[in-house]
Amino acid sequence: MASLRLAGLRKNFGSVNIIKGVDLEIEDGEFVVFVGPSGCGKSTLLRMIAGLEDISGGDLYIGGRLCNDIPPRERGIAMVFQSYALYPHMTVHENMGFGLSLNKTPKAELDARVREAARILKMEHLLDRKPSQLSGGQRQRVAIGRAIVRKPAVFLFDEPLSNLDAALRVDMRMELAKLHRDLGATMIYVTHDQVEAMTLADKIVVLDGGLVQQVGSPMELYKNPANKFVAGFIGAPKMNFLAVKVQAAHGGTATVASEEISPIPVRGKGFDSGDSAWLGIRPQYLKPGRAADGEGGICGKIVLIERLGTETIVAIETRANERVVASIPVDMELAFDDNAEFLFNPSAAHLFA
Repeated sequence: MASLRLAGLRKNFGSVNIIKGVDLEIEDGEFVVFVGPSGCGKSTLLRMIAGLEDISGGDLYIGGRLCNDIPPRERGIAMVFQSYALYPHMTVHENMGFGLSLNKTPKAELDARVREAARILKMEHLLDRKPSQLSGGQRQRVAIGRAIVRKPAVFLFDEPLSNLDAALRVDMRMELAKLHRDLGATMIYVTHDQVEAMTLADKIVVLDGGLVQQVGSPMELYKNPANKFVAGFIGAPKMNFLAVKVQAAHGGTATVASEEISPIPVRGKGFDSGDSAWLGIRPQYLKPGRAADGEGGICGKIVLIERLGTETIVAIETRANERVVASIPVDMELAFDDNAEFLFNPSAAHLFA
């Protein structure tokens, strides 16, 4: 296994800057997830680590070795793509061992490595089948097994579950988490799905516009987002943002208010009286009821009801035409166009510029 260090990494396509200077430390054995919207540069950054894209600037170290100009096959990495890329005329055994056969690995060692990978992935009974005889989840496991047999220092995954249906994605997430525990390997995983990021990662790297917005554990990012982008991207349903005015600010606390919200004190540094700001409230922190002194309250007309069994998602539209979503852990008597009121504890709210 190996650690990685990215120092000022940049990637340009002509005059277009895609990766704009990324500094990142990945420890040996960590499961790190790159997450962000389409076009943020996460797959490009992964391909730079793999050696499939040239580095325009900065340095990449894998296991302490400068790898800017090292060919992909000599970097000690294995990559699993969104596409399974299996040879249809080969068996599972032959597909998993193909890379080793190209390297002229002795037959006995090749067979032992393939069978060990099959044991880890619980697919010993599939070794003689062809890809056409496998389900989507089984084909993805073959692609992962092909990476395992190489015994790489670093595993790279580029949105490997996006071709699977919802139920299979849940199953494969559990398998990948178990694989990481069993191998203790350094893994870097790219996804646009923040649920995958939250459930798999030891450390999440949130990217937007070719820049790192925040790095931290899943709950660090959930509880203490560095900016409005991270706050809105991490968490489902996404955080509500309401336009407010700062009425007073002292130390790390700002008193804010709006047409909908009575003055309340919230955490917020770097604000001055009169500033415009965004008040962020997670849907899970909104509760039905009338706000008392010291609590925040939001009223509006119900425009959406989604009953999901364990929770009900309710959206209201305020008088200021702002939409607010609440996640309620009970089934209530609700109807479209009814007026509803939700309260929240100001200590659970966030303030963003």
